[in-house]
Amino acid sequence: MNAKQRKLVFRILPYAILAGIGICFVLPLLWILVASVDPNAMQSLKAPSRITGANYVEVITSRDNQRAFMIGLVMSLSQAVVVVVLALLAAYPLSRYQMKYKKPFMLTILFMTSLPITAVMVPVYQLFLGLKLYDSIIGVILFYVASSMPYGIWMMKNFMDSVPGDLEEAAWVDGASVFTGIRKVVAPLMVPGICTVAIFTFSGSWGNFFVPYILLQSPEKFPASVKLYQFFGQYGMVDYGSLAAFSVLYAIPAIILYILSQQYMSKGFGLQGGTKG
Repeated sequence: MNAKQRKLVFRILPYAILAGIGICFVLPLLWILVASVDPNAMQSLKAPSRITGANYVEVITSRDNQRAFMIGLVMSLSQAVVVVVLALLAAYPLSRYQMKYKKPFMLTILFMTSLPITAVMVPVYQLFLGLKLYDSIIGVILFYVASSMPYGIWMMKNFMDSVPGDLEEAAWVDGASVFTGIRKVVAPLMVPGICTVAIFTFSGSWGNFFVPYILLQSPEKFPASVKLYQFFGQYGMVDYGSLAAFSVLYAIPAIILYILSQQYMSKGFGLQGGTKG
């Protein structure tokens, strides 16, 4: 092999590796899409003998599935709203005021964002039993909020740093209070950042299986992320068609949020010239 051939191989090799990785992700997705319209879906990927929407009808018309999707939406939306409001208020003094232990505090928040949920679930489980919050949807939402607050504060503070403080000072001169300045000056300029925090918070709880599976006991309180487990019956029997249809419907909010996150994160801020003139 001469130098030209080796150069060609090294140029093609990364693309071949990426293509192989891409195929590993595409094949399961392709199986889900095909199996969702196959009346006789199996584990193997095969062309359906006929295409039907019966699997989707069965999933959508089920009261249990409707309740599971609604509970998941309530949990995720409630968490997103509470985290955005609290993170915005907590990020404001961290962004605007000079504090003595500001850097250690921010490093502590950054460290808390890296803690795995599995590391704290045992004491949380005992705490929820003591507070009578076990098997409570409100309790799961509170845990979601507490676990996502460090990351929300960290992100919100970085977005708020891009908003010029001169704009708030001008509002104060006109008689605005601190909270009025946050509501009418800072928050409107941080819409892309607020939406980004809300999207990441929502998607984190929407796809969370472990927390509600541990903290909820009643099947009628399970969100959609846990309800997927219902399609795995005893003795290895699985309704693959309904499972695939449920998975497609379950993935739709994540796809929408991914599109929105790309839109908002690509906007940036560009507020540095906001006080000119």
